[in-house]
Amino acid sequence: MVTMNEETLLSIVVPCYNEEAVLPETFKELSEQLRDLKISGKIDQSSFIVFVDDGSTDRTWALIREKAETDACIQGVKLSRNFGHQHALIAGMETVSNQADCVITIDADLQDDVRAIHALIDKYHEGFDVVYGVRKSRDQDSFFKRNSALVFYKLMAKMGVKLVPNHADFRLLSRRAVQAFKRYQEENVFIRGIIPLLGFKSAKVYYDRRKRYAGTSKYPLKKMLAFAADGITSFSIVPIQLVMNIGFFFVLIGTGIAAYALINWLLGHTISGWTSLILSIWLIGGMQLIAIGVIGEYIGKIFTETKKRPRYTIEITTWNKNK
Repeated sequence: MVTMNEETLLSIVVPCYNEEAVLPETFKELSEQLRDLKISGKIDQSSFIVFVDDGSTDRTWALIREKAETDACIQGVKLSRNFGHQHALIAGMETVSNQADCVITIDADLQDDVRAIHALIDKYHEGFDVVYGVRKSRDQDSFFKRNSALVFYKLMAKMGVKLVPNHADFRLLSRRAVQAFKRYQEENVFIRGIIPLLGFKSAKVYYDRRKRYAGTSKYPLKKMLAFAADGITSFSIVPIQLVMNIGFFFVLIGTGIAAYALINWLLGHTISGWTSLILSIWLIGGMQLIAIGVIGEYIGKIFTETKKRPRYTIEITTWNKNK
């Protein structure tokens, strides 16, 4: 168990994509929390914050670089292009993995309550390697987002994927948890599903979700659906099994229709079936296309994984003097 008397070097990793509107306030609030933790003796004086610019097209990197030049507690990592939120998180964690005793990841939009960082650290000192930041409720979400999230968590549970409901990417990981996480090298990464697989002792810290301080959401409906699809196909083959079961179901229906047609033919009845024939063709054809699409999604992921391309490329960091 980690005790309060031991020096704990904390690194806070913050992925950023076009966040120039909110960054000044994010710098301020996170720096205040870091200072308070140092004063209370909960973390080492050399603890720091790393902002990861995920290929932003606005002044995000310029703001990070300027702040790093005046504040020794803030560092920056600039990716060569937009690799995606999950890969930006990984880039930050892997960058600090050999320095920090524990890593906290939090988004730059300040919707996750930065004051809960103190509780995360307290749980770490109690001996937990993984501490999840969990929102108390979804009252601020729209009706669609609240209910779609509920359906997503239930669907993932049905497929055997262990997720922490109402937890996004606000969490604390100990050094050994980060090192264990680094062994998961898949390209189609879904961090929320991987962390519970680590198996380390975990705890939850509940907090009230806040409204975005400034800027716009980087997860519109299209990206949310793609993210959900990645999560499902990265951890479960149930969709393929479902397609196979539907195929068997249609075979049974076809067998029944064939038997019905044969009986009517033997009885000398005329079967007028143009409409039913066309409907059957469209229905079965549609199901075949869906089946091919689902299987193709998995084959595409296999294709991506086998190429073993880097998950991110770091263009520059503020640790580099040539910045």
